Amino acid sequence: MEKSELTADLRVTGMTCAACTSAIGSALKDAPGVMKADVNLSREAATVVFDPKLTSAAALEKVIEDVGYGTVNEKVSIRIGGMTCAMCVKALEEVLSSLPGVVSVHVNLGTEKARVEYVPGLVSITEMKKAIEELGYLYLGKEDEGSREEQEKGQAREQRSRIIRFSLGLGIGIPLMVFMQLDVMLPFDMAYAMLIFTTPVFLFIGYPIYLAAFRSLRHRSLNMDVMYGMGMGVAFISSVFGTFYIVLDRQFLFYDTVLMLAGFLTLGRFLEARAKGKTNQAIKKLMRLRPKKAMVVKEGVETEMDIEDVQIGDLVVIRPGETIPVDGIVKSGEGHVDESMITGEPIPVFKSEGTTVIGGTVNGSGLLRIEARQVGKGTMLSQIIRLVEEAQGSKPAIQRIADRAVSYFIPLVLSIAIASFLFWFLIMGDTLLFSLTVLISVLVIACPCALGLATPTAVTVGTGRGAELGILIKNGEALQRSGDIDTFVFDKTGTLTEGKPVVEEVIPFGVSTDELLAVTASLEKGSEHPIAAAVLEKADGLNLREIEEFRAVGGKGIAGRIDREDVLVGTGKLMEENGISIGPEAEKALSRMGATGRTTLVVARAGTILGVIGVSDMVRPTSKDAVSMLSSMGIRSIMITGDNERTARSVADSVGIRDVIANVLPGQKAEEVRKLQSAGRKVAFVGDGLNDAPALAQADIGIAQGGGTDVAMESGDIVLVNNDLRDAVASIQLGRKVMGRIKQNIFWAFAYNAALIPVAAGILHPLFNITLRPEFAGLAMALSSVTVVTLSLMLKRYEPAARKDRRRN
Repeated sequence: MEKSELTADLRVTGMTCAACTSAIGSALKDAPGVMKADVNLSREAATVVFDPKLTSAAALEKVIEDVGYGTVNEKVSIRIGGMTCAMCVKALEEVLSSLPGVVSVHVNLGTEKARVEYVPGLVSITEMKKAIEELGYLYLGKEDEGSREEQEKGQAREQRSRIIRFSLGLGIGIPLMVFMQLDVMLPFDMAYAMLIFTTPVFLFIGYPIYLAAFRSLRHRSLNMDVMYGMGMGVAFISSVFGTFYIVLDRQFLFYDTVLMLAGFLTLGRFLEARAKGKTNQAIKKLMRLRPKKAMVVKEGVETEMDIEDVQIGDLVVIRPGETIPVDGIVKSGEGHVDESMITGEPIPVFKSEGTTVIGGTVNGSGLLRIEARQVGKGTMLSQIIRLVEEAQGSKPAIQRIADRAVSYFIPLVLSIAIASFLFWFLIMGDTLLFSLTVLISVLVIACPCALGLATPTAVTVGTGRGAELGILIKNGEALQRSGDIDTFVFDKTGTLTEGKPVVEEVIPFGVSTDELLAVTASLEKGSEHPIAAAVLEKADGLNLREIEEFRAVGGKGIAGRIDREDVLVGTGKLMEENGISIGPEAEKALSRMGATGRTTLVVARAGTILGVIGVSDMVRPTSKDAVSMLSSMGIRSIMITGDNERTARSVADSVGIRDVIANVLPGQKAEEVRKLQSAGRKVAFVGDGLNDAPALAQADIGIAQGGGTDVAMESGDIVLVNNDLRDAVASIQLGRKVMGRIKQNIFWAFAYNAALIPVAAGILHPLFNITLRPEFAGLAMALSSVTVVTLSLMLKRYEPAARKDRRRN
């Protein structure tokens, strides 16, 4: 019995003060069905008592999000057995979504998993398990429960059972059909012999089909098992009636048809399962990269231990040929590490003291001792696996359209089957045998399975292929939007450039070079900007002073006091705003440096210009190639930067970008993206995933550069493991290829049903005397799903043109 009230403890993000709690509390109290709402700032949570008949946890979270705050929920991936078609997916999503506390559900027929987002405390995994099993499906545990070996053993057992069943069905059904066609005279009644001989075989082969059909009907749901079970049932009952001359005669013996129908369906599911198993091989490969043991130095002694026992800070020893078990920093040793399984780059990377290594990669040469920085679920490999699994569980909009079509499919086919039978028997006056054959053929040839598999299998293979190439596509929507992108916006620093500035020129006015550097570096000590690191490196060895009242002036520079004097370091605009005249000499230096693409720093002390410092950030060697590739695809490239127009134009010209948006403060990048979208452009933004988070979120597709670390894992829609902009181009090419394959799959699934259902219904019979035997209709149905999955599997060999060009170069 449903409770009259429930209490939800919703985790809220983005609250900073009492005004935030008041705004959220007021909005929740005004929402329909809410009896009480308390918002706690220190706990960052909202406790809401509500009537589940009037509202839901998802609706409450929508209220919070509409006020301008975020919510955080638990997510779980559940393995489910027994799904056969899109109607199974629909039934599972409906029953899980109906549970109080479930926010969203995405069931993937291809991977046989349900990804559930839920509010802890309102619903439990046990309740989800009960709902799945009551619907007639198998709960196989959470994704992180049990070993993959056990899962694979269970799948192998199921496949062996299918082999036995379809071998019996076809091994007996086909000879029986031939024997019946020969019409051989025997000393015994053939009909009784076939009844006795085929009944136990039919019950054995058909048991899983009828069990699934019964469970589906019990929950008032129609799926493919119901359709197929009806077709086989009509054929078998007609055969029994014909055997005993009950209404029908011996013309109506479909014993061979029954066995072949069951055999072909089981064969189709065997082939489909085998093909589906190949769709997520990329994930399996990534999981196999995880070593089970690690050699750790404890109190000076090397000790082998389980990977789960390794702690952050442990010193791990990796010998040549061994897999690196954790993310870490090389403390001693050097060698070449094969990172191709993570980054997709085939050339081993040299590692030495101070460089980072990624868990799952292979040490090719040299003895390395590394300090563990990330272990278990915190490693980059684990995050990649999680992101890929989430992407495979997501649904692009095109799949939701297919899902709606499927919901009407089976009732429509049932109507066609019955209408065909009545048309031929009552209106056309054809024989009952022919009319019954048409009925059976229509029931067994219709295939919603192919529609259900068209999108998830392509998404699974495509995102897996992306992971192999170092391109992490985080959701199905990014795949669908990739085809619409017509504009790329690149952040300059760290994206088009290396992001490692170097001081190239120092021009003092009235002070020594060392004094200018010392003053600048003293103030830059308080900054975390990459330019600050460049100045400090240049000033290494100089006597730096203590600073007071340090402050950053957003997008313009920094300020503070040194030896009781005000010091400013930043742009010419910062100087102007503080009433400091730059002067002709400094202006000339700024103009010359800007023309060569250098970022300039003007330094002032006590209202007087001390000098100008020119900083260069090398353009990435791949930036020009990436822009050229986009141009050949008809995509416009724009560079956005906080630098002045002259510096920005110099960098843009060097990579072939015509359009530049300069003098943009960090917080204004998202607004610039919004302006482009308002003008009708579909925008992909490429940034570092840390400073560019608002712009990445605003863009139609946010592409974050990971750089071999986990900095960008939570940013954007697509994460590039490598700092190679050609992968940004490759991600769009891959997305378009996957969407093209999805559309092709859906076309063939619809075309198959649109072409063969009328044939099964007898449309060719009056003109050409062509009819479709039920057993061949069943074979066609089985092969349609296999065809769709096979088309998706072809994506495993796809290589984007941007990657091919890199290999040639």
